[in-house]
Amino acid sequence: MLTWKKDQNQNDWHMIREEVFVKEQGFQNEFDDIDDFATHICIYEDGKALGCVRFYVENDKMRIGRLAVLKQARKKHLGAYLLELAEREIRKSDYREVYLDAQCRVAGFYEKQGYVICGEQHLDEHVPHVLMKKVL
Repeated sequence: MLTWKKDQNQNDWHMIREEVFVKEQGFQNEFDDIDDFATHICIYEDGKALGCVRFYVENDKMRIGRLAVLKQARKKHLGAYLLELAEREIRKSDYREVYLDAQCRVAGFYEKQGYVICGEQHLDEHVPHVLMKKVL
């Protein structure tokens, strides 16, 4: 059974992001000051943490970031579900647009979720990213 938690899950999202972004993808600067004030959501199956996402306000814009699903849990639509959960929480605020920096190789995933490219390609560490936006 799938469940999710908001904010009371630091060990879980830290473990997931360490596995996905640091070990799998080679990012060096995965954890930042934004983690201190962002809202974090983790998704669980039978009590085991499988994926996470965070959202926060930066420069008067709502942003989603650090969406990650463990390798063994992929292809189960958990990434789309995590986005849906974050967007549902964001809709409770006054924000009606949300932005994210997507790795270019997965921009198509975000397009399927209703996001559109709204910026130039740029590098985050060694990986090409593109700014995307969705109207909620």
